[in-house]
Amino acid sequence: MENLRLGILGLGQIGAGLYTILQRKKAYFRREIGVNFDIRKIAVKSKTKKRTVRVPKGLLTTNALSVVRDPEVDVVVELIGGTREAKKLVMEALRCGKHVVTANKALLAECGDEIFSLAYRKGLWLFFEASVGGGIPVMKALREGLAANRIDSIHSIINGTSNYILTKMTDEGWDFEEALIEAQKKGYAEADPTLDINGTDAAHKLAILIRFAFGGRVRYSDIYCEGISRIRSEDIAFAEEFGYRIKLLAIAKRSGGRVEARVQPTLLPKSHILANVKGSFNAVLVRGDEVGDSLLYGRGAGPFPTASAVLSDLVDIAKLRTSSFEGTMSPMRALRGRLKVKTMSSILSRYYLRFRVVDRPGVLGRISQVLGSFRISISDCVQKERSAGSVVPLIMLTHDSHERDVHNAMRAIGKLNIVRGKSQVIRIEEG
Repeated sequence: MENLRLGILGLGQIGAGLYTILQRKKAYFRREIGVNFDIRKIAVKSKTKKRTVRVPKGLLTTNALSVVRDPEVDVVVELIGGTREAKKLVMEALRCGKHVVTANKALLAECGDEIFSLAYRKGLWLFFEASVGGGIPVMKALREGLAANRIDSIHSIINGTSNYILTKMTDEGWDFEEALIEAQKKGYAEADPTLDINGTDAAHKLAILIRFAFGGRVRYSDIYCEGISRIRSEDIAFAEEFGYRIKLLAIAKRSGGRVEARVQPTLLPKSHILANVKGSFNAVLVRGDEVGDSLLYGRGAGPFPTASAVLSDLVDIAKLRTSSFEGTMSPMRALRGRLKVKTMSSILSRYYLRFRVVDRPGVLGRISQVLGSFRISISDCVQKERSAGSVVPLIMLTHDSHERDVHNAMRAIGKLNIVRGKSQVIRIEEG
């Protein structure tokens, strides 16, 4: 039986979930997998803090460096989050010859080059299934199940907070602020939800997905990132009228020798499989050249789904320690050359445009004329009528247009004396 000695950094929600599963299923892991998971130390900020799990005081320490340097620890499990302290501890663990499992998407997205390079030089395993999609085994699918494929595109919902908010806005007719408050009450959103609702969390995860789907590195800062805070209930309603739903998508596509990499609110046809992913669930739709479309769906967050993903990595390491096969060493694929990211200005897409205009004759013609001057043609249009002279919404859907042309057209339209307030632009993906 393989004995794997663990040093755990952090005993928050995920750490508590991991500890609970390890204790509850100790006999199962020994019997069914042939592994004994031996927790040697757990680093915490405070030993006296009240927790959801009871842990022997002898396992706890406030000295995280002592855990990563402990000669009796085989694998360091990093669950503290953030980048500065986590990077220091993970790098030190690797220098000390420890394999590492982490759930930290920000760390890998922003500091991945250094961490993967060190793991590769030291000949150590670095696994991070829990960093993308919570309990969904997306990294394992890319690494193993889809190994025969060239991955051509990824369309994903990988932030449960934003998806929960948009679901409430769609199904219940709530406005953004109301849905956000409910998400916080349910525990789906933090007290400060900025990283979720502005798209940063999804962009971190997309950077990791691109490394292993397309076999090359991208700078996190090169990923276009737009959140959902400007989505209004009227946008949800108008999208429904046209047969679409709005989702926050993380998208990566091969495109003319470059990669499109963007996180953005997106109109999807109601029939699209991702349009029907609701609540806090996540989904990753991968298109391979041999397999076609494959969907991975499940809980994108939560202590037990995420801990389940951490455990899958620990099981892999236990198995690899008894094998001479090194082909699954994830740093190898992560260190291939840098991919060129396509600029947003050159993206070709359909668009949803919403204007607030003065309700008077000729308004539609003037706006259509400006759009036409920038080579943008209209596929559908809805103008809501009220009393003459009042301000009404005007909604247009375009045919395929270049981002730079849409940007320039919207700037020109914004200067017209018939337009009031800031207009809305949302990209459309047909499938």
